[in-house]
Amino acid sequence: MVEIENLKKRFGPFTAVQDVSFEVKKGEVLGFLGPNGAGKSTTMKMITGFLTPTAGRVNVAGFDIETEPQEVKRRIGYLPEGAPAYPDMTPLEFLDFIAQIRGYQGKEKQQRIDKTIEQINLQSVLNQSIETLSKGFKRRVGLAQAILHDPEVLIMDEPTDGLDPNQKHEVRSLIQSMAAEKVIILSTHILEEVDAVCSRAIIIANGRVVADGTPENLEARAPLHNAVTLTLNAEQSQAASIRQQLLSLKDVKKLEKLEESDNNLRYRLVPERRCSIISEVSKLSHAQNWSVAELHVAKGRLDDVFRQITT
Repeated sequence: MVEIENLKKRFGPFTAVQDVSFEVKKGEVLGFLGPNGAGKSTTMKMITGFLTPTAGRVNVAGFDIETEPQEVKRRIGYLPEGAPAYPDMTPLEFLDFIAQIRGYQGKEKQQRIDKTIEQINLQSVLNQSIETLSKGFKRRVGLAQAILHDPEVLIMDEPTDGLDPNQKHEVRSLIQSMAAEKVIILSTHILEEVDAVCSRAIIIANGRVVADGTPENLEARAPLHNAVTLTLNAEQSQAASIRQQLLSLKDVKKLEKLEESDNNLRYRLVPERRCSIISEVSKLSHAQNWSVAELHVAKGRLDDVFRQITT
């Protein structure tokens, strides 16, 4: 559905996007991650036709953005950074305007507006001017115009920016409900959002793609992936012997002391090559008849991977 090939964008001597290539298939929700200034918004603007690439190709549903821009834009819903809208219009007037721009009239226009208002929960502010709305409601109005025409490709720059926790949950649920029938690309600084809604994530830094995979695959690159935290109800006098036995396990790379008190011994065991060691730790604990208070496996934190890759 979306093919990006060797995309580049220069602003004078500054290169914002350097040789970015990726494809997105129908049914995928792609999280586009990167630090500020990495090139995320610039890439999105080129995909949607808002900016012309310096070099490279963007193809959406079989149409080239440079040679057939209107065909591409018919198939794209776009929520840009800041969710710009006419401040003196009400949400109802704005959606009516957008529907007309999209070519809808009469009964179909009204049905699309009504459905979108219900999806985004805008009923309470429909007749209030957009300039008086909260940041969260302005964002929701922007999202409403992006999905009004039920696009095949939905591109959103920070879709939950400014929303409260309940509103974020609503938007994430909406994204999940639409995901099977669309291509959805969203940029975000909220890494929990990637876990919540994305089937795939791309990390971009200095205008280049530096990682591409499922959230689970990226989390597996975390330094503490498969690390085991073990808490024992044991006396401090046993600590040296217990540490020695834990370090003797085949795939344990290092042992970190988290607590050694009169009643609790707590350690973090970091495995070689991020392999799974939980079974070996469990077997040793059982064989030694240790009183285990906690046995926890870390899956790896996406923010650790993000920092590792982008700094």
